[in-house]
Amino acid sequence: MTHPLPLDLQLNGYRGLDFGTDGLDAAMLAEACRAYRADGGGRFLATVITDSLDTLERRVAALAAAIDADGTVADCVAGIHVEGPFILAEPGFVGAHPPEHACDASPAAAERLLAAGRGHVRMVTLAPERDPGFATIAALAARGILVAAGHCDPSLPCLREACAAGLSCFTHLGNGCPHLLPRHDNVIQRVLACDELRFVTLVADGVHLPTFLLRTMLHVLGPRRAIVVSDATAAAGMGPGTYRLGGRVVVVGEDGAAWSADRTHLCGSTATVPTLRRVLSTPFPGGVGLDERAIDRLLALNPRHALDSAASAASDGE
Repeated sequence: MTHPLPLDLQLNGYRGLDFGTDGLDAAMLAEACRAYRADGGGRFLATVITDSLDTLERRVAALAAAIDADGTVADCVAGIHVEGPFILAEPGFVGAHPPEHACDASPAAAERLLAAGRGHVRMVTLAPERDPGFATIAALAARGILVAAGHCDPSLPCLREACAAGLSCFTHLGNGCPHLLPRHDNVIQRVLACDELRFVTLVADGVHLPTFLLRTMLHVLGPRRAIVVSDATAAAGMGPGTYRLGGRVVVVGEDGAAWSADRTHLCGSTATVPTLRRVLSTPFPGGVGLDERAIDRLLALNPRHALDSAASAASDGE
């Protein structure tokens, strides 16, 4: 069976290269792209996470320059995903992001990141409750950016109002939130109840979400709204060990889970595309038990549709 080319909307790094590292150049990114393709990958959004706005500008600009300079990179990197810095700083919700750099959103700050990306920023993840009047969401959506909520705790009315302003996605549901939540009214339940959210991404590495929960979320979301991402980091493809990634010590166990040194939270994943396929195809309860057609929709068709629909919605509004 011929599979459509996978498109990972959240790849933070690969085979030792952190896409948010200082000093990144086209040769370094091209090497990571070749390794990614050799391991069964397709295309991806190079993802950078929360830091100071000046630092993020510099890192986004470096990624954009690498895409423009090298054909191998341009063939593999479909764009840039900026995850943060407009997220909650509270423990649990902030995840592996540095809380000291989490801040409120503004159209002016977002425009600085878009300008640095020279047309390559395709997705932004933010906390809707940190965007006064949802002005940043509206500005990003008007530019054709896929705007996602993540590392956040909006009420259901807030989430729905954000969707009316242009929010259309939610990033890695079930992660980027505390281990303990109110049992009925929490961010996971609100997202599943929000029909206005057109897309929801899920990390299907077998670690971030237990397979029974992943299976349940996929069932609730249906075949057209769910998107599988890896959330992989520079530790992907490196095997068990201790690594220093983005200034943090990350410990990768035999099960492939990437933990902070104090084991209080996960630091992305180490999943390759074959890992995702294996988790999705393995019969339940060991995996999710999906057929190849359903897996291709989650890995390739739905993420492409999410990016295309964001771009077309902006064109229609011109």
